[in-house]
Amino acid sequence: MALVAHIDSGKTTLTESILLQSQYLSSAGSVDTGSTTTDFLPAERERGITIQSASIPVRWKDWTFNLIDTPGHADFGMEVESASRVVDGAVVLIDAVEGVEAQTKGVWRQLDRYDVSSRILFLNKLDRPGGSFRSSLLSVLANRMHPRPMALTLPIASFDPEDYARAEPGIQGLVDLVKWEVWKYDAEGKSSIHALPRTQEELERTDLFPSSHPLVPHLLPARVTLLDNLAQVSEELFDVLLSLPEDPAAYLSVKASDILPHLRAATLRNDILPVMCGSAFKHIGTELLMNYVGELLPSPVDVEANAKALAANAPLRMLAWKVGWDKRKGWMTFVRVYSGTLKSQSSALNTSQNQREKISKLLLLYAGEAEEVDSLPFGSVGAVLGLKYTRTGDTLVSVAGGSGASSLRDIIPPPPLMSVSVIPHSHADLEPVEEALNALARTDPSVRVETHEGQLLVHGLGALHLEIVESRLREEWKVNCEFGRRRVSFRECLGTSDVSAVSDTWQTEIGGQPVRIRLQFAVSALEDDEQGDPLWDGNLILGTDGKPIPPGELHVNTNDALAHVAKGISSTLSSSPNTTLALSRMRIHIKHLEYPKEVHPSVLAGASAAILRNTVRAAGQGDLMEPYIRLKIAVDESAVGRVVEDLGEHGGEVLDLDAASAEDSEPFVEDGAYLPPQWLSPSTGKAAKSSSSRMKRTILAVAPLSQMLDYSTRLRALSGGHGLFQMENEGFRRVSSQRTTDILRELGRL
Repeated sequence: MALVAHIDSGKTTLTESILLQSQYLSSAGSVDTGSTTTDFLPAERERGITIQSASIPVRWKDWTFNLIDTPGHADFGMEVESASRVVDGAVVLIDAVEGVEAQTKGVWRQLDRYDVSSRILFLNKLDRPGGSFRSSLLSVLANRMHPRPMALTLPIASFDPEDYARAEPGIQGLVDLVKWEVWKYDAEGKSSIHALPRTQEELERTDLFPSSHPLVPHLLPARVTLLDNLAQVSEELFDVLLSLPEDPAAYLSVKASDILPHLRAATLRNDILPVMCGSAFKHIGTELLMNYVGELLPSPVDVEANAKALAANAPLRMLAWKVGWDKRKGWMTFVRVYSGTLKSQSSALNTSQNQREKISKLLLLYAGEAEEVDSLPFGSVGAVLGLKYTRTGDTLVSVAGGSGASSLRDIIPPPPLMSVSVIPHSHADLEPVEEALNALARTDPSVRVETHEGQLLVHGLGALHLEIVESRLREEWKVNCEFGRRRVSFRECLGTSDVSAVSDTWQTEIGGQPVRIRLQFAVSALEDDEQGDPLWDGNLILGTDGKPIPPGELHVNTNDALAHVAKGISSTLSSSPNTTLALSRMRIHIKHLEYPKEVHPSVLAGASAAILRNTVRAAGQGDLMEPYIRLKIAVDESAVGRVVEDLGEHGGEVLDLDAASAEDSEPFVEDGAYLPPQWLSPSTGKAAKSSSSRMKRTILAVAPLSQMLDYSTRLRALSGGHGLFQMENEGFRRVSSQRTTDILRELGRL
């Protein structure tokens, strides 16, 4: 299971709380003091953010979870991408003060992309002023994340009714609506569990709450709504409820053991979204969350459709979802076993690279600490030492299975948006810097390294990402280098000139013998409504049969003729002969391929690169594209004019003002979901409303990334330090002829 969320929602704090409750830790660390278990890199502790995902096996009651703590920052989206690929279920955290945020939607889409359908929502930070259970559920519906969020627990802000009247923030307990229990927490975060009465009269007289507590009359309606909503997606439960007496209090007699199987089945089918709540910092709700993770989220057996993979003698199949480097242990490859059992001191075949790998040691990783084991059974997550060729996303199978075994679905790195030049301090530093960069690119595939006209360039997902690359090069690899000015990664489209006269033959000499190769390409620009292939950076490459082909290194057989042609195409697409920018939005169909059979197919890489380069040169320079970002800016009323004017000056476009309701599509209806009253979280009730006199306005805009590299400094000046903003990638857009001239001048091409 993965913990995923927007930045600063409390993922790492929740991980610490889980490790404390499962007795792995004797005391919890804190992000503020840099003492957490899963944030163990120096850069993570220094900044108080998660940079790489960390995996920890957690033993809880009768279950073992592989818990993966992921980064929230969009610059480290690759870490969430690779974690999403291997988990069976996810816990999505929402900061109850902020509701659904930009990156919450980003990680939600990533989970959709890798078919992780079973999720639990955890509303965190309910102890903070402004944390609201109701508003968080409304934002889930407004952002169309799920039509049926289902509250399994309700927060008890205080056991003193006066605190509700005074709008005191806090959380002192939880009501478990399924098991019909109250969890009380003392000041140290220790819990005690009390069963609630099963009849309405006893419930009204219960001594668990003071006599005038506002929550008591609300408990029965909350449970009735929960069971009614669940019965709408479960026929068996519907029949059980029909057989009950007419009285609503009869719903209290339904046992948890009768509800949980239907709740689990509905969660696995993604018919409902279970909602839990609490405060990870105060360890409130952690144990309940883990109970429901065990009860509701799928085990590997539930997800694996192929029964053969579950057999004890099944052949080994596993996915390398992350590659890491450790000073003492060397290369560590994180794997998820999809069938069979992985044993130490054995061999495996990497079908993605067509290389045989020797497995020396197997480790179970407790974040920075490791425990050596002899085998990793089906469904487990662990680390392998000794692999030389394996990269993120590769499939490994047992050697007996052979290269015919099907590859598991690939992990696609997001396209780079920003680049920076790397300048070694002296000529002697060049080789260590190149080695360190290649090692870093192997651990993080969203880092791309290339040498461009004698200059070493690193491409990444954002300013923070490149900053972390620089600090890791210095601190972990101890190399001497400087980083140049940050630039965004522009793209070039295909020109419009006629290319019919370009020759489709290429001649060379091998061993003194002339060799003639014929390669016929049909090259055109993609239509606006056509999707490019993310593996090819937005281009579409079709084989001789008209079907899309993967880049050269991802072919099952890397010695195949088409694999070498694909390598040549990659080489040309990465650097246009017109502007040296990467090419995008092109459709290349390999129509015909003819070469002497006595020649090794590797010669096709040079031939395809040369013929395609001549074609692109003949087509002339096309439109340029630059990356755009979507901005959500929250500022005080007084600063709106200045912020909008600044956006206009920097090529931005305001889409909407006060975008609280300005979602792209209609929100989900509230009828099918249970929404508790606003006073359930007192600090957002009526008494609290009057205190917020300053009016916040929200601005939705899109802008070119190149103009927004220093936006945090600009916004601070424009808003007197009160502005907040979120960015997310909006893809590439074509630019005007005036902007094209500016870009070419910036690149030194004019």
